[in-house]
Amino acid sequence: MNLLLATDNLLAAREQMAFTLGFHIILASLGVGFPALMLIANYIGLRRKDPVALELAQRWSKVAAVTIAVGAVTGTVLSFEFGLLWPEFTNRFGEVFGVLFTIEGIFFFLEAIFIAIYIFGWKRLSGWAHFWTGVPVVICGIGGAFSVVAVNSWMNQPQGFTLDAAGAVTDVDPIKVIFNPAVPYEVPHMILAAYLVTCFLVASVYAVGMLRGRRDRHHRLGLLIPLTVGCILAPIQFMVGDTAARAIAKDQPVKFASIECVEKTHRDVTEYLGGRCTDDGVKGGIAIPGLDSLLVGFSTDTEVTGYDTVPAKDQPQPKTLLHLSFDYMVGIGSALIALGLWFGFVWWRKRDIPQTKWFLRAVAVSGVATVLAMEAGWIVTEVGRQPWIVYEVMRTKEAVTRANGVWVTFGLVVLLYAALGTATILVLRSMARRWREGENLDADVPYGPGEGPPAASAGGGGK
Repeated sequence: MNLLLATDNLLAAREQMAFTLGFHIILASLGVGFPALMLIANYIGLRRKDPVALELAQRWSKVAAVTIAVGAVTGTVLSFEFGLLWPEFTNRFGEVFGVLFTIEGIFFFLEAIFIAIYIFGWKRLSGWAHFWTGVPVVICGIGGAFSVVAVNSWMNQPQGFTLDAAGAVTDVDPIKVIFNPAVPYEVPHMILAAYLVTCFLVASVYAVGMLRGRRDRHHRLGLLIPLTVGCILAPIQFMVGDTAARAIAKDQPVKFASIECVEKTHRDVTEYLGGRCTDDGVKGGIAIPGLDSLLVGFSTDTEVTGYDTVPAKDQPQPKTLLHLSFDYMVGIGSALIALGLWFGFVWWRKRDIPQTKWFLRAVAVSGVATVLAMEAGWIVTEVGRQPWIVYEVMRTKEAVTRANGVWVTFGLVVLLYAALGTATILVLRSMARRWREGENLDADVPYGPGEGPPAASAGGGGK
């Protein structure tokens, strides 16, 4: 009976955690990325005395505040879930990763304080003084993201502690925990993903507006700023992801083998694009001989570990989900680079955004596609680590709660998040509609939209 309860709870807990994490990560990404976009627009507005750029900065700051506030709610739910769904995990390893959550909490509170100062500062501060109040928002967003992702990195590459004979944690070294071996590639990969999601989501909104005939400078600049940043970051993200894949092949070879459907250890391993992982090999995929070995070790003679090196109970499942998620993530990353090349070539030739509807359609689709790519990346990270919650130290089934009612809480969380998501969308749509209809919500901004910054505030210092 206890075994059946544990098995049922494990599925329910994993589904609930996946749902809440998948929802929260979108808001968290916007909370990290939006402040950077608003500061770029703010900088352009001050340097060029551009009221349209300042208007964008002000509006984006309000959207950032909404996403940070809603993200605080969903993040709080996640914090409670660690203790409620995985009590054995938090009981044994809480003192190990707790310091990172403490740091994340500090960064979050500072971010909330400074975004409030920035928003109210439009009415009370001069140009450059106000601009600098936004810089801590960007720094705190990055710091908070570092702290949370470092916990996940530690779960993938645990170090900085020892276990005594009874399995209790001793000799915790916070520095080794924080700067574990997975941090150098997992943290930048996630932070870049957050910026890419924000950039292409924002660009997609303005692309849709332009497709509907709104070709004014507000929409053009609103598209140009995030699209430029996103297209610059896309190839950087691709290189970071490539480094991460090789590190996983070395440090978590069974995860990598499951992602690429490599059953047996051998050289000259074929890369499959798409397809299903079966006991008889990959079915339905496009085969490229030797490419997998080449990507792992820069030579087709590189040996790639197969997942048959461990028992079936230690292999991630389902492998087809891992394989397709990884392929989708890489495919979208490649498509974003291609979109950036298209944009860059036309800009180099004409100093203008490509005017074809197909380009705007591609940008409009890129927002949702990038969000799905990020979700696919988390599937690869989390499902690929299974059956371990702490890699090769603690199994997920050992960490799950034995309490009844997990499916009930899952249902309640789905209802809560559905209401929260609906309310967020309605608020943002209401704000956009009022802005679009020309209602001036920001008439009392002393140096902002509509009149350009006065000469004193456009200069250096705080005056």
